[in-house]
Order: sequence, then structure tokens, then C-alpha cells
Amino acid sequence: MPGIVGIISRKPAAEQARLVKTMVATLRHESFYAVGDFIAPELGVCGGWIAHENSFADKQVFQNENQDITILFAGECFVAGEIKNQLRRRGHRFADAGGDCLVHLYEEQGEKFFEDLNGLFAGLLVDRRQGKVFLFNDRYGLERIYWHETADALYFASEAKALLRVLPQLREFDREGVAQLLGVGCPLAGRTLFRDIQLLPGAARWTCENGSVRRETYFSPSTWEGLAKLSAPDYEAQFRTTFQKILPRYFASDSKVGIALTGGLDTRMIMACHPHDPGRETSYTFTGPLGQTLDDRVAARVAAACGLEHHLLRLEPDFFSNFAAHADQTVSITDGCSGILGAHEIYFHRQARALALLRLTGNYGSEICRAISTFKPLGLAPQIFHPDLMPGVNAASGQLAGLKKHPDTFAAFQEIPCNLFGNLAAGRSQISFRTPYLDNELVALAYQCPASLKKSSLPTMRLVKACSPALDRIPTDRGFISDRSDPEVFLRRAFAEVTFKLDYCSNAGLPRPFGPLDPVFAPVVKALGIVGLHKFLKYSTWFRTSLAPYVRARVEAAKKSAPGFWDSEALEEVTRQHLSGRKAFPSELNAVLTLEAVERLLFRELPRSH
Repeated sequence: MPGIVGIISRKPAAEQARLVKTMVATLRHESFYAVGDFIAPELGVCGGWIAHENSFADKQVFQNENQDITILFAGECFVAGEIKNQLRRRGHRFADAGGDCLVHLYEEQGEKFFEDLNGLFAGLLVDRRQGKVFLFNDRYGLERIYWHETADALYFASEAKALLRVLPQLREFDREGVAQLLGVGCPLAGRTLFRDIQLLPGAARWTCENGSVRRETYFSPSTWEGLAKLSAPDYEAQFRTTFQKILPRYFASDSKVGIALTGGLDTRMIMACHPHDPGRETSYTFTGPLGQTLDDRVAARVAAACGLEHHLLRLEPDFFSNFAAHADQTVSITDGCSGILGAHEIYFHRQARALALLRLTGNYGSEICRAISTFKPLGLAPQIFHPDLMPGVNAASGQLAGLKKHPDTFAAFQEIPCNLFGNLAAGRSQISFRTPYLDNELVALAYQCPASLKKSSLPTMRLVKACSPALDRIPTDRGFISDRSDPEVFLRRAFAEVTFKLDYCSNAGLPRPFGPLDPVFAPVVKALGIVGLHKFLKYSTWFRTSLAPYVRARVEAAKKSAPGFWDSEALEEVTRQHLSGRKAFPSELNAVLTLEAVERLLFRELPRSH
């Protein structure tokens, strides 16, 4: 996916350049990526970049007029129009779109420049005037940088596989990172799945000067944690003002904007608070092979009310016939952060790219605005683990609990960049991504939300009602309509909640104690005709049917490739029970198959640099 790579070292410039070109090639997954490199041999730095065409980071490298300041950039940030005008008044020249203005902003602000950046990004800044090199990222750490340090070099890349390609000695699992993946769904606290490869912390500003690296951060969540809580009326007023202020920056684009619509509140608020231009916008919803979910139906009504075309992007037969390739591509591109259960992400986003190069979503709205969290222990069947791995898996739950000291900090700086990164990474390999819900101004405001509204949908629903009464009248997929509480709304919400839970259980299986009832439960709810109203991803069923040969083959491979992770007999029994329909173990199979794919694709089959 788009990103940056680089080496800061005392190695000969020619060797650095060769390694960086190899790293760039490793990350160039698609022919439509724009790529390039840059070297400043006097400072011992060589970097490369990969970007989507016509994106913010296209047309690199970004340099000032004297070419003594250079930025390599991944992602996007939003610079206010007034700041751009001030730069122009001071004699700077740059294109209105893209990242050209960042170099000039640094010229004016110096190292304070990093503190004011607003967006999801990572970058390498080379200041030849001062003899300094800065490696930096956004304050949440969502634009990832993997790094490894040797005695004579610092290697970094937006994808771990670039490091694995040029440093093959690192092609081993980090057992604690694997244990955390199996315990809570992802590695924690800067760990990765790979031995001696770590993640740059959020808000990093690492300064390389005279052969040393000074590791600092330019922002701390404690700054926001100290903000005073607002009263409920003041918070709602500020919420409305802030959202309407920031939203236009996420629609600003020279290319068409594709709005990823769902039936929920977060995209509804986006649609309600911005006037729409059918000539510059389109909308779409991801869905299954057949039929329509409530998301599909509600999203179509919302699009029609806004005068936008709406497309249903489906899983077609080729998704299943080529599933092994889709799964491998997903695991490889995301470095195992998105697993087999995320194999649909690249497939869908490839279709979305045909409609628009930019995807605007409501992602992370529920975590930031309503404190909803899905980051919790996975509860995988413990019998499948090798005894040596069990202590680490069990410890992961406590490690996760230790991160939950402040709910807003946990959501913005742990759950989103760690637990929710995988699907984002897969989709971003095909299309540029935006969400207003990680705008610095909105996240800061979330810290000021009073306890009475912390988990409430009322501020969102009232904002929709105030900005677009027409959209307020359309129920969400979960039955919400503004702040109404009459019997009709109560019944609609009750039906939505019951069918949502039934949908979930029919796919993931009943809770473990009731697992033996799965063979009875699934046919009954299917016969009632209420399955599939919410969930269209039926991996549990697909694993038993069209994907069963794939599952059998990859489980057999997993038992041979990572014998220190699994109890082979228990894994065989769990697979047999799932395929027969006696019990449901989709999450267990996902974990096993994902780690098998990581070992095969990134350790054994990844070419070595020569």
C-alpha cells in the first residue's frame, strides 16, 4: 500500500540506494502506484515513497525553492486555507492541492511544524541547512512505520515486509506478538508479529543528527485528558459547530469522492451536514452475493434523499473461486494485520476504485463519538494452543486491560490504530481513504463530552435532525429515528436488535456453553427468514461449503509450518467439528490460517535482496 521506506546509516550511498529501491519495489503492489526515491548522502539518508495517483502524496518529493528541505510523505494532512494564504503572502509558491505547502510550513515554523499537522500521515523530512533528518507520523500512529535498528543503520518502512525483504534474518515470529494476536486480536504496545521489528509510536518525532537518533514525541494524549468537561448543552452546541466546520475539508478534492454509505449514524451525519454535488460525488455500499441487507436498503434511501447515485458492490462468484489468492493478497499486503476473515476488503475496494479514487467513510465515529468498543479478549478455544504458548495468550487479556485507563485515549490511541488497522490497510491498498472522525479538533472535543452523553446517540441524532429533517425521517439499520420514543420506534428497534443478534450468532456460532445447539439453531433461524438482514459476510458457513477444501488444505499446512503454536490433535478436532456443522469455530480457523499465510508468504516465499 502507499507509504514510505528508508535507511539512515553510514553505509555507502550506492548500497543504501540499492536497498531502498528493493524496499520500494516490495511495496509496489499495484501498477497504478506512483513511486520515487531520494538520497542525501552527506546526511547518510536514503528514502523512497509510494503513493496513489492524484492523491495528496502524489508528485513527490516535496522541496522548497532552494531544494535544501525535502519531505517524503505518506497519507494526507489538512492545512487551513488561511495558513496557505499566509505562506503565499510571505513569498512561498506551491500548488493548492497536495503536499507542496508542507515544506514551506516547516520553513516558517521549524520543529513546531509537527505539532500543528492534522491528518493521518507519516513522513521523512531532510533539512540540509541544519544537518537534521526527522522521521515522524500522525499523533494516533494510524499511518504505520515499522522500524529496525542495527549497529550501523536505522531501517524503516510503512510495511514490515519491506524490512523482511532486505533483512532476511528477521524472518521469525515474535512469540509475544503472536500470543497477543491470539489473545486479543492484535499485538500491543508497539509490538509486531515479527522478531526485532517494532512500530513507531504515535506522534513520533525522531531526529537523526551526527550519527545519533533522538526519540521524542510532539504530542501526548495527556494534553487532551486535562481538558475540562463541558455541560451537556454546551457540548452539543460545540459538537455541531465543530463537525460542520471540519467536514468540508474531507470533501475537498480534485477527483470524484466516493461516499461509503451504511445504514448507521456515522455516515448519516456526514450526509446531513454537507451539501452534495452529484457531478463530483457518488455513493456505494458493500454487500453479499445475493439479496439486500438493511444497510443496503437504508443507504439507498439516504443517497436518493441527497440526490446521489448509489451502487451495491457485491461479492461475485470469482471471489469464491479465487478465494485462496484473495486471502493471500490480504494477509501479505497487511503484514497479517488483516486475516482470512478480511479477504473481501481488497476485493470490494478494487470495485470502489472504479467509481472514485477517494473513499470517504464514517469509520471510527462510534468509537470517538459514542465510546463504543469491540476491543476485547477473543476467547479462542484454548485447546488448540501449544502449552508453551498458553501463558502469553492468557497474559494478553491483562495487558489489554492495563491500556484502558482513559476511555478516549484508549479509543483514539489504542483501539483504532491497533485493533482496527487491518481492514483499513487492506482497503487503502486500492483507494485513498478519509474519515472526519479522526480530525484533531473532533477528537479533542470528545475528551470534553460529559458523562451523561458519553455513550449516547442523542448528539448525533439531533445534529442530523437539525441539518437535514429529510434524513432524520429515515430510520437507521438499528431502528433509530432522532429522539423519538413512541411504540413504533420501540418495536422497530426491538426487531432490529433481535435480528442483529440472531444474525451474529448464526454466523459466528452460539456462545461457547451453547455451542452444541448450533446444528439446531442455524436451520431454525434460517427457516424463519430473518437471517442476513444485517450481516452478509458468512465466513463460518462458507468455510463449511464452498471454501471447505481451502480450509482443509491450509490447516494441514499450518500443523507443519508452526508446530510450536498449535496442538495438532486439538486443531484437527476443531476443524472437523466446524466443517461438520456440529460447532462453530470461525475465529479459531481465521487465526490458524492467517499465521500459516504469514509464515508462508512473508518468511518462506518472500524474495531475498541480493
